[in-house]
Amino acid sequence: MKRFNRRSLMKGSLMPLAGALGLPSISEAAQATASASRRPKLRITDVRTAEVQVHSYQVLVRIDTDQGISGLGECVDAATGAIPNIRAFGRQLIGQDPLNIEAFWERARTGGIFNGAQAGQFTCALTAVESALWDLAGKALGVPIWQLMGGRIRSQVRIYADAGARELRPNDDYSKNQMKRIVDMGFLATKTDLDDAGDPNRLDRVNWTATVGEVDRMIEQIRFLREGYPKNMNLAADMHGRYDLGTAKRVAKELEPFKLMWLEEPVPPGEVDAMADVRHSTSTPIACGENVYMRWGFRELLEKKAVDIIQPDFQKCGGLLEARKIADMAHTYYVPLAPHGVSSPIGMMGTAQVCSVIPNFLVQEWHWIDEMDSWTNWVQEGNIINKGVIAPTDAPGLGLTLNEEAAKRRQVPGTPWFEPLPNAGRGRGFSAPGGPGGPDGGRGAGGGRGGAAVAPAAGAPPAANAGGRQQ
Repeated sequence: MKRFNRRSLMKGSLMPLAGALGLPSISEAAQATASASRRPKLRITDVRTAEVQVHSYQVLVRIDTDQGISGLGECVDAATGAIPNIRAFGRQLIGQDPLNIEAFWERARTGGIFNGAQAGQFTCALTAVESALWDLAGKALGVPIWQLMGGRIRSQVRIYADAGARELRPNDDYSKNQMKRIVDMGFLATKTDLDDAGDPNRLDRVNWTATVGEVDRMIEQIRFLREGYPKNMNLAADMHGRYDLGTAKRVAKELEPFKLMWLEEPVPPGEVDAMADVRHSTSTPIACGENVYMRWGFRELLEKKAVDIIQPDFQKCGGLLEARKIADMAHTYYVPLAPHGVSSPIGMMGTAQVCSVIPNFLVQEWHWIDEMDSWTNWVQEGNIINKGVIAPTDAPGLGLTLNEEAAKRRQVPGTPWFEPLPNAGRGRGFSAPGGPGGPDGGRGAGGGRGGAAVAPAAGAPPAANAGGRQQ
Protein backbone atom coordinates (compact mmCIF):
# COMPACT_ATOMS: atom_id res chain seq x y z
CA MET A 1 0.00 0.00 0.00
CA LYS A 2 1.23 3.46 -0.89
CA ARG A 3 2.16 5.50 2.17
CA PHE A 4 1.35 9.19 2.43
CA ASN A 5 3.17 11.80 4.43
CA ARG A 6 2.52 15.48 4.97
CA ARG A 7 4.67 16.49 2.02
CA SER A 8 3.03 14.09 -0.46
CA LEU A 9 -0.43 15.06 0.77
CA MET A 10 0.33 18.75 0.29
CA LYS A 11 1.72 18.07 -3.17
CA GLY A 12 -1.44 16.26 -4.19
CA SER A 13 -3.86 18.80 -2.81
CA LEU A 14 -2.41 22.24 -3.35
CA MET A 15 -3.04 22.53 -7.07
CA PRO A 16 -6.80 21.81 -6.90
CA LEU A 17 -7.02 24.15 -3.94
CA ALA A 18 -5.25 26.84 -5.93
CA GLY A 19 -7.82 26.36 -8.67
CA ALA A 20 -10.69 26.78 -6.25
CA LEU A 21 -9.39 29.37 -3.84
CA GLY A 22 -6.00 30.73 -4.82
CA LEU A 23 -6.13 31.93 -8.41
CA PRO A 24 -3.68 34.79 -7.77
CA SER A 25 -1.08 32.28 -6.55
CA ILE A 26 -0.82 29.81 -9.43
CA SER A 27 2.92 30.45 -9.74
CA GLU A 28 3.53 29.53 -6.12
CA ALA A 29 1.19 26.53 -6.42
CA ALA A 30 3.10 25.27 -9.44
CA GLN A 31 6.41 25.64 -7.61
CA ALA A 32 5.02 23.87 -4.54
CA THR A 33 3.53 20.89 -6.37
CA ALA A 34 5.92 20.23 -9.25
CA SER A 35 9.18 18.36 -8.96
CA ALA A 36 12.38 20.34 -9.42
CA SER A 37 12.81 19.04 -12.96
CA ARG A 38 9.26 20.05 -13.92
CA ARG A 39 9.02 23.52 -12.46
CA PRO A 40 8.08 25.97 -15.22
CA LYS A 41 10.85 28.53 -14.66
CA LEU A 42 9.82 30.84 -17.47
CA ARG A 43 10.76 34.40 -18.36
CA ILE A 44 8.96 36.61 -20.86
CA THR A 45 11.14 37.55 -23.83
CA ASP A 46 8.74 39.51 -26.05
CA VAL A 47 5.20 40.83 -26.42
CA ARG A 48 4.09 41.13 -30.04
CA THR A 49 0.93 42.32 -31.80
CA ALA A 50 -0.96 41.86 -35.05
CA GLU A 51 -3.87 44.04 -36.19
CA VAL A 52 -6.78 42.62 -38.18
CA GLN A 53 -10.09 43.89 -39.53
CA VAL A 54 -12.89 41.33 -39.75
CA HIS A 55 -16.15 42.08 -37.96
CA SER A 56 -14.38 45.15 -36.61
CA TYR A 57 -10.84 46.23 -35.75
CA GLN A 58 -9.16 43.66 -33.50
CA VAL A 59 -5.68 43.28 -31.99
CA LEU A 60 -4.03 39.92 -31.44
CA VAL A 61 -1.31 39.69 -28.78
CA ARG A 62 1.38 37.03 -28.53
CA ILE A 63 3.61 36.72 -25.46
CA ASP A 64 6.84 34.73 -25.97
CA THR A 65 9.11 33.12 -23.37
CA ASP A 66 12.68 31.86 -23.11
CA GLN A 67 11.46 28.24 -23.26
CA GLY A 68 9.62 28.59 -26.55
CA ILE A 69 6.15 28.64 -24.97
CA SER A 70 3.86 31.41 -26.22
CA GLY A 71 0.39 32.64 -25.30
CA LEU A 72 -2.27 34.29 -27.47
CA GLY A 73 -4.80 36.94 -26.49
CA GLU A 74 -7.14 39.35 -28.24
CA CYS A 75 -8.98 42.63 -27.73
CA VAL A 76 -11.85 44.15 -29.72
CA ASP A 77 -13.88 47.34 -30.27
CA ALA A 78 -12.02 49.75 -27.97
CA ALA A 79 -8.84 48.12 -29.30
CA THR A 80 -8.38 51.18 -31.51
CA GLY A 81 -5.49 52.97 -29.85
CA ALA A 82 -4.56 49.96 -27.71
CA ILE A 83 -1.20 49.28 -29.35
CA PRO A 84 0.84 51.89 -27.40
CA ASN A 85 -0.58 50.55 -24.14
CA ILE A 86 0.21 46.96 -25.10
CA ARG A 87 3.78 47.96 -25.96
CA ALA A 88 4.15 49.73 -22.63
CA PHE A 89 2.88 46.65 -20.79
CA GLY A 90 5.26 44.55 -22.87
CA ARG A 91 8.32 46.56 -21.89
CA GLN A 92 7.41 46.05 -18.25
CA LEU A 93 6.87 42.32 -18.71
CA ILE A 94 10.17 41.51 -20.41
CA GLY A 95 12.19 39.25 -18.10
CA GLN A 96 9.26 38.61 -15.76
CA ASP A 97 7.57 35.39 -14.66
CA PRO A 98 4.42 35.00 -16.83
CA LEU A 99 2.63 33.05 -14.10
CA ASN A 100 2.27 36.09 -11.82
CA ILE A 101 -0.85 37.22 -13.69
CA GLU A 102 -2.75 38.83 -10.83
CA ALA A 103 0.28 40.82 -9.70
CA PHE A 104 0.75 42.19 -13.23
CA TRP A 105 -2.94 43.00 -13.64
CA GLU A 106 -3.34 44.86 -10.37
CA ARG A 107 -0.15 46.88 -10.85
CA ALA A 108 -1.25 47.79 -14.35
CA ARG A 109 -4.69 48.85 -13.17
CA THR A 110 -3.51 51.00 -10.29
CA GLY A 111 -0.46 52.31 -12.16
CA GLY A 112 -2.60 53.45 -15.09
CA ILE A 113 -5.08 55.49 -13.09
CA PHE A 114 -4.05 58.76 -14.77
CA ASN A 115 -4.36 57.25 -18.24
CA GLY A 116 -7.91 55.97 -18.06
CA ALA A 117 -7.31 52.55 -16.53
CA GLN A 118 -10.95 52.40 -15.45
CA ALA A 119 -12.29 51.70 -18.96
CA GLY A 120 -11.81 52.11 -22.70
CA GLN A 121 -8.59 51.62 -24.63
CA PHE A 122 -6.37 51.07 -21.58
CA THR A 123 -8.54 48.32 -20.15
CA CYS A 124 -9.02 46.79 -23.59
CA ALA A 125 -5.24 46.57 -24.06
CA LEU A 126 -4.84 45.13 -20.57
CA THR A 127 -7.46 42.50 -21.44
CA ALA A 128 -5.51 41.21 -24.44
CA VAL A 129 -2.27 40.91 -22.48
CA GLU A 130 -3.96 39.24 -19.50
CA SER A 131 -5.72 36.75 -21.77
CA ALA A 132 -2.45 35.83 -23.49
CA LEU A 133 -0.87 35.22 -20.08
CA TRP A 134 -3.60 32.72 -19.19
CA ASP A 135 -3.04 30.84 -22.44
CA LEU A 136 0.68 30.82 -21.70
CA ALA A 137 0.16 29.70 -18.10
CA GLY A 138 -2.02 26.82 -19.18
CA LYS A 139 0.58 25.65 -21.67
CA ALA A 140 3.37 25.96 -19.11
CA LEU A 141 1.46 23.96 -16.50
CA GLY A 142 -0.04 21.50 -18.97
CA VAL A 143 -3.69 22.29 -18.18
CA PRO A 144 -6.55 24.09 -19.95
CA ILE A 145 -7.59 27.57 -18.83
CA TRP A 146 -10.84 26.21 -17.42
CA GLN A 147 -8.81 24.15 -14.97
CA LEU A 148 -6.88 27.21 -13.79
CA MET A 149 -10.20 29.02 -13.28
CA GLY A 150 -11.44 26.45 -10.79
CA GLY A 151 -12.56 23.50 -12.91
CA ARG A 152 -15.46 23.29 -15.31
CA ILE A 153 -19.07 22.61 -14.41
CA ARG A 154 -20.17 22.13 -18.04
CA SER A 155 -18.37 20.53 -20.96
CA GLN A 156 -20.36 22.39 -23.63
CA VAL A 157 -20.84 26.16 -23.78
CA ARG A 158 -24.06 27.33 -25.44
CA ILE A 159 -23.64 29.82 -28.29
CA TYR A 160 -26.18 32.13 -29.92
CA ALA A 161 -25.82 33.48 -33.44
CA ASP A 162 -26.10 37.16 -34.14
CA ALA A 163 -28.06 37.35 -37.39
CA GLY A 164 -25.40 39.41 -39.16
CA ALA A 165 -24.66 42.92 -40.36
CA ARG A 166 -27.98 43.43 -42.18
CA GLU A 167 -31.22 43.65 -40.24
CA LEU A 168 -33.70 40.83 -40.84
CA ARG A 169 -36.92 42.13 -42.38
CA PRO A 170 -40.39 40.66 -42.84
CA ASN A 171 -41.04 38.72 -46.06
CA ASP A 172 -37.50 39.26 -47.35
CA ASP A 173 -35.65 36.47 -49.18
CA TYR A 174 -32.28 37.33 -47.63
CA SER A 175 -33.82 37.26 -44.16
CA LYS A 176 -35.53 33.92 -44.75
CA ASN A 177 -32.30 32.37 -46.02
CA GLN A 178 -30.32 33.74 -43.08
CA MET A 179 -32.85 32.35 -40.63
CA LYS A 180 -32.63 28.94 -42.29
CA ARG A 181 -28.83 29.03 -42.06
CA ILE A 182 -28.99 29.72 -38.34
CA VAL A 183 -31.39 26.82 -37.76
CA ASP A 184 -29.42 24.44 -39.99
CA MET A 185 -26.21 25.26 -38.09
CA GLY A 186 -27.83 23.95 -34.93
CA PHE A 187 -28.29 27.17 -32.97
CA LEU A 188 -31.12 27.33 -30.46
CA ALA A 189 -30.73 31.05 -29.78
CA THR A 190 -30.24 34.09 -32.00
CA LYS A 191 -30.33 37.88 -31.89
CA THR A 192 -31.48 40.60 -34.25
CA ASP A 193 -30.96 44.37 -34.34
CA LEU A 194 -33.90 46.77 -33.96
CA ASP A 195 -32.11 50.09 -34.50
CA ASP A 196 -32.13 51.06 -38.18
CA ALA A 197 -30.40 54.32 -39.14
CA GLY A 198 -31.95 54.07 -42.60
CA ASP A 199 -35.56 53.76 -41.43
CA PRO A 200 -37.55 56.33 -43.48
CA ASN A 201 -39.80 56.92 -40.47
CA ARG A 202 -36.97 58.52 -38.48
CA LEU A 203 -37.32 62.19 -37.52
CA ASP A 204 -33.79 63.05 -38.66
CA ARG A 205 -30.24 61.62 -38.68
CA VAL A 206 -29.49 62.69 -35.09
CA ASN A 207 -32.67 62.22 -33.08
CA TRP A 208 -33.25 58.67 -31.79
CA THR A 209 -36.70 59.26 -30.33
CA ALA A 210 -38.62 56.61 -32.24
CA THR A 211 -41.73 57.60 -34.20
CA VAL A 212 -44.87 55.47 -34.34
CA GLY A 213 -43.67 54.17 -37.69
CA GLU A 214 -40.32 53.08 -36.24
CA VAL A 215 -41.93 51.30 -33.29
CA ASP A 216 -44.38 49.53 -35.61
CA ARG A 217 -41.48 48.41 -37.81
CA MET A 218 -39.67 46.94 -34.77
CA ILE A 219 -42.75 45.05 -33.60
CA GLU A 220 -43.45 43.62 -37.05
CA GLN A 221 -39.80 42.58 -37.35
CA ILE A 222 -39.97 40.59 -34.13
CA ARG A 223 -43.34 39.11 -35.08
CA PHE A 224 -41.88 37.90 -38.40
CA LEU A 225 -38.92 36.27 -36.64
CA ARG A 226 -40.97 34.69 -33.88
CA GLU A 227 -43.35 33.15 -36.41
CA GLY A 228 -40.57 32.16 -38.84
CA TYR A 229 -38.24 30.40 -36.41
CA PRO A 230 -39.05 27.08 -34.72
CA LYS A 231 -40.89 27.43 -31.43
CA ASN A 232 -37.82 26.34 -29.45
CA MET A 233 -35.65 29.17 -30.82
CA ASN A 234 -34.70 31.71 -28.15
CA LEU A 235 -34.85 35.21 -29.60
CA ALA A 236 -33.10 38.38 -28.37
CA ALA A 237 -33.21 41.93 -29.76
CA ASP A 238 -30.64 44.73 -29.62
CA MET A 239 -31.28 48.50 -29.59
CA HIS A 240 -27.56 49.38 -29.25
CA GLY A 241 -28.06 52.03 -26.59
CA ARG A 242 -29.30 54.64 -29.06
CA TYR A 243 -32.80 55.46 -27.87
CA ASP A 244 -34.27 57.70 -25.18
CA LEU A 245 -36.11 56.54 -22.09
CA GLY A 246 -39.65 56.98 -23.44
CA THR A 247 -38.91 55.00 -26.59
CA ALA A 248 -37.18 52.25 -24.64
CA LYS A 249 -40.08 51.77 -22.23
CA ARG A 250 -42.63 51.73 -25.01
CA VAL A 251 -40.75 49.19 -27.14
CA ALA A 252 -40.03 46.93 -24.16
CA LYS A 253 -43.71 46.94 -23.21
CA GLU A 254 -44.97 46.20 -26.70
CA LEU A 255 -42.51 43.33 -27.09
CA GLU A 256 -43.76 41.50 -24.00
CA PRO A 257 -46.07 39.06 -25.87
CA PHE A 258 -43.11 37.72 -27.86
CA LYS A 259 -41.25 36.40 -24.78
CA LEU A 260 -37.81 37.63 -25.79
CA MET A 261 -34.71 36.12 -24.22
CA TRP A 262 -33.78 39.76 -23.61
CA LEU A 263 -33.93 43.32 -24.97
CA GLU A 264 -30.39 44.66 -25.15
CA GLU A 265 -29.26 48.20 -24.32
CA PRO A 266 -32.64 49.93 -24.77
CA VAL A 267 -30.92 53.08 -23.44
CA PRO A 268 -27.21 53.98 -23.24
CA PRO A 269 -25.42 51.70 -20.74
CA GLY A 270 -24.00 54.64 -18.77
CA GLU A 271 -27.49 55.78 -17.81
CA VAL A 272 -27.99 53.33 -14.96
CA ASP A 273 -31.08 55.01 -13.47
CA ALA A 274 -32.73 55.11 -16.90
CA MET A 275 -31.88 51.46 -17.48
CA ALA A 276 -33.40 50.59 -14.10
CA ASP A 277 -36.52 52.55 -15.00
CA VAL A 278 -36.93 50.53 -18.19
CA ARG A 279 -36.36 47.24 -16.39
CA HIS A 280 -38.93 48.00 -13.68
CA SER A 281 -41.53 49.03 -16.27
CA THR A 282 -41.68 45.75 -18.18
CA SER A 283 -41.62 41.96 -17.99
CA THR A 284 -39.25 41.86 -21.00
CA PRO A 285 -35.80 40.96 -19.61
CA ILE A 286 -33.29 43.82 -19.96
CA ALA A 287 -29.61 43.19 -20.71
CA CYS A 288 -26.49 45.29 -21.12
CA GLY A 289 -22.77 45.26 -20.40
CA GLU A 290 -20.73 45.04 -23.61
CA ASN A 291 -19.56 48.62 -23.06
CA VAL A 292 -19.02 48.31 -19.32
CA TYR A 293 -15.59 47.61 -17.83
CA MET A 294 -14.32 45.72 -14.79
CA ARG A 295 -16.18 44.92 -11.58
CA TRP A 296 -16.41 48.59 -10.66
CA GLY A 297 -18.35 49.33 -13.84
CA PHE A 298 -20.91 46.60 -13.20
CA ARG A 299 -21.40 47.31 -9.51
CA GLU A 300 -23.98 50.09 -9.92
CA LEU A 301 -25.96 48.12 -12.51
CA LEU A 302 -26.32 45.31 -10.01
CA GLU A 303 -26.85 47.40 -6.90
CA LYS A 304 -29.65 49.37 -8.57
CA LYS A 305 -31.19 46.23 -10.07
CA ALA A 306 -31.01 47.85 -13.48
CA VAL A 307 -30.60 44.66 -15.52
CA ASP A 308 -31.85 41.10 -15.67
CA ILE A 309 -28.77 39.87 -17.56
CA ILE A 310 -25.20 41.21 -17.76
CA GLN A 311 -23.14 41.02 -20.96
CA PRO A 312 -19.46 41.76 -20.36
CA ASP A 313 -17.21 41.32 -23.38
CA PHE A 314 -14.37 39.10 -22.17
CA GLN A 315 -12.07 40.63 -24.81
CA LYS A 316 -12.32 44.16 -23.43
CA CYS A 317 -13.82 44.14 -19.90
CA GLY A 318 -10.47 43.61 -18.15
CA GLY A 319 -9.48 40.03 -18.86
CA LEU A 320 -10.54 36.44 -18.35
CA LEU A 321 -10.11 36.35 -14.59
CA GLU A 322 -11.76 39.77 -14.27
CA ALA A 323 -14.71 38.43 -16.28
CA ARG A 324 -14.93 35.52 -13.84
CA LYS A 325 -14.98 37.99 -10.95
CA ILE A 326 -17.73 40.04 -12.64
CA ALA A 327 -19.78 36.87 -13.08
CA ASP A 328 -19.28 35.91 -9.45
CA MET A 329 -20.41 39.36 -8.33
CA ALA A 330 -23.54 39.07 -10.51
CA HIS A 331 -24.19 35.63 -9.07
CA THR A 332 -24.71 37.15 -5.63
CA TYR A 333 -27.60 39.17 -7.16
CA TYR A 334 -29.02 36.10 -8.98
CA VAL A 335 -28.23 37.74 -12.33
CA PRO A 336 -27.13 35.47 -15.20
CA LEU A 337 -24.33 36.27 -17.62
CA ALA A 338 -24.47 36.21 -21.45
CA PRO A 339 -21.12 37.48 -22.78
CA HIS A 340 -21.01 39.81 -25.75
CA GLY A 341 -18.74 38.45 -28.46
CA VAL A 342 -17.41 39.79 -31.76
CA SER A 343 -13.96 38.22 -31.54
CA SER A 344 -12.09 35.62 -33.56
CA PRO A 345 -11.91 31.96 -32.49
CA ILE A 346 -9.02 32.95 -30.19
CA GLY A 347 -11.21 35.29 -28.14
CA MET A 348 -14.30 33.09 -28.44
CA MET A 349 -12.44 30.10 -27.02
CA GLY A 350 -11.01 32.21 -24.19
CA THR A 351 -14.54 33.28 -23.31
CA ALA A 352 -15.85 29.72 -23.57
CA GLN A 353 -13.07 28.42 -21.31
CA VAL A 354 -14.24 30.75 -18.55
CA CYS A 355 -17.95 30.24 -19.24
CA SER A 356 -17.49 26.51 -18.70
CA VAL A 357 -16.63 27.38 -15.09
CA ILE A 358 -19.27 30.05 -14.34
CA PRO A 359 -22.41 28.78 -12.49
CA ASN A 360 -24.65 31.65 -13.68
CA PHE A 361 -23.69 31.42 -17.36
CA LEU A 362 -26.61 31.69 -19.81
CA VAL A 363 -25.34 31.84 -23.41
CA GLN A 364 -22.38 33.28 -25.37
CA GLU A 365 -22.59 35.45 -28.50
CA TRP A 366 -21.07 34.62 -31.90
CA HIS A 367 -20.89 37.35 -34.51
CA TRP A 368 -18.97 36.00 -37.52
CA ILE A 369 -21.80 34.45 -39.52
CA ASP A 370 -20.98 36.79 -42.41
CA GLU A 371 -17.27 35.83 -42.26
CA MET A 372 -17.39 32.04 -42.48
CA ASP A 373 -14.23 31.63 -44.57
CA SER A 374 -12.15 33.52 -42.01
CA TRP A 375 -13.95 31.84 -39.11
CA THR A 376 -13.38 28.26 -40.24
CA ASN A 377 -9.72 28.83 -41.15
CA TRP A 378 -8.57 31.19 -38.37
CA VAL A 379 -7.15 28.38 -36.22
CA GLN A 380 -5.67 25.05 -37.23
CA GLU A 381 -8.42 23.24 -35.34
CA GLY A 382 -11.05 24.59 -37.80
CA ASN A 383 -14.58 25.60 -36.83
CA ILE A 384 -14.75 25.47 -33.03
CA ILE A 385 -18.57 25.72 -32.98
CA ASN A 386 -20.46 22.48 -33.51
CA LYS A 387 -24.27 22.43 -33.47
CA GLY A 388 -24.50 25.62 -31.49
CA VAL A 389 -21.93 24.84 -28.80
CA ILE A 390 -18.21 25.21 -28.09
CA ALA A 391 -16.64 22.32 -26.20
CA PRO A 392 -13.33 23.38 -24.59
CA THR A 393 -10.95 20.43 -24.60
CA ASP A 394 -8.36 19.18 -22.14
CA ALA A 395 -5.57 20.66 -24.28
CA PRO A 396 -3.29 23.13 -22.41
CA GLY A 397 -4.16 26.82 -22.44
CA LEU A 398 -6.72 27.80 -25.05
CA GLY A 399 -6.16 24.55 -26.87
CA LEU A 400 -5.90 26.38 -30.21
CA THR A 401 -3.14 27.18 -32.71
CA LEU A 402 -3.44 30.30 -34.86
CA ASN A 403 -3.41 29.73 -38.62
CA GLU A 404 -1.30 32.76 -39.45
CA GLU A 405 -1.73 32.38 -43.19
CA ALA A 406 -5.51 32.69 -42.89
CA ALA A 407 -5.43 35.42 -40.24
CA LYS A 408 -2.90 37.47 -42.16
CA ARG A 409 -5.34 37.80 -45.04
CA ARG A 410 -7.31 40.15 -42.77
CA GLN A 411 -4.28 42.16 -41.61
CA VAL A 412 -4.79 45.92 -41.38
CA PRO A 413 -2.65 47.35 -44.23
CA GLY A 414 0.59 48.99 -43.13
CA THR A 415 0.62 47.48 -39.64
CA PRO A 416 3.27 45.08 -38.22
CA TRP A 417 2.62 41.35 -37.98
CA PHE A 418 3.94 39.96 -34.69
CA GLU A 419 7.17 41.93 -35.04
CA PRO A 420 9.54 42.20 -32.04
CA LEU A 421 8.66 44.77 -29.39
CA PRO A 422 10.52 48.02 -30.20
CA ASN A 423 12.98 49.31 -27.57
CA ALA A 424 12.41 46.28 -25.36
CA GLY A 425 14.54 46.05 -22.23
CA ARG A 426 14.32 44.01 -19.09
CA GLY A 427 10.96 44.64 -17.48
CA ARG A 428 10.28 46.02 -14.07
CA GLY A 429 7.00 46.59 -12.36
CA PHE A 430 5.23 43.26 -12.45
CA SER A 431 7.49 40.69 -10.80
CA ALA A 432 6.57 38.59 -7.80
CA PRO A 433 5.24 40.33 -4.68
CA GLY A 434 8.03 41.90 -2.70
CA GLY A 435 10.54 41.55 -5.56
CA PRO A 436 12.23 44.39 -7.44
CA GLY A 437 9.55 46.33 -9.25
CA GLY A 438 6.84 44.04 -7.93
CA PRO A 439 3.58 44.99 -6.23
CA ASP A 440 5.58 46.32 -3.29
CA GLY A 441 7.85 48.48 -5.37
CA GLY A 442 8.69 49.80 -8.82
CA ARG A 443 6.52 51.68 -11.27
CA GLY A 444 3.41 51.03 -13.30
CA ALA A 445 3.34 50.40 -17.01
CA GLY A 446 5.17 53.14 -18.86
CA GLY A 447 7.59 53.76 -16.03
CA GLY A 448 5.86 56.82 -14.58
CA ARG A 449 2.97 57.64 -12.33
CA GLY A 450 0.59 57.77 -15.29
CA GLY A 451 0.93 54.17 -16.39
CA ALA A 452 1.04 53.11 -20.02
CA ALA A 453 1.57 55.70 -22.71
CA VAL A 454 -1.39 56.44 -24.94
CA ALA A 455 0.17 58.44 -27.75
CA PRO A 456 -1.25 57.65 -31.22
CA ALA A 457 0.58 54.86 -32.99
CA ALA A 458 2.22 55.40 -36.34
CA GLY A 459 -0.01 54.21 -39.13
CA ALA A 460 -3.06 54.28 -36.88
CA PRO A 461 -5.72 51.68 -37.75
CA PRO A 462 -9.21 52.50 -38.99
CA ALA A 463 -11.76 53.40 -36.37
CA ALA A 464 -13.27 50.47 -34.53
CA ASN A 465 -16.53 49.28 -36.05
CA ALA A 466 -15.76 51.31 -39.17
CA GLY A 467 -18.58 51.60 -41.62
CA GLY A 468 -21.26 51.51 -38.97
CA ARG A 469 -21.20 47.73 -38.41
CA GLN A 470 -23.33 46.78 -35.47
CA GLN A 471 -22.24 44.92 -32.38
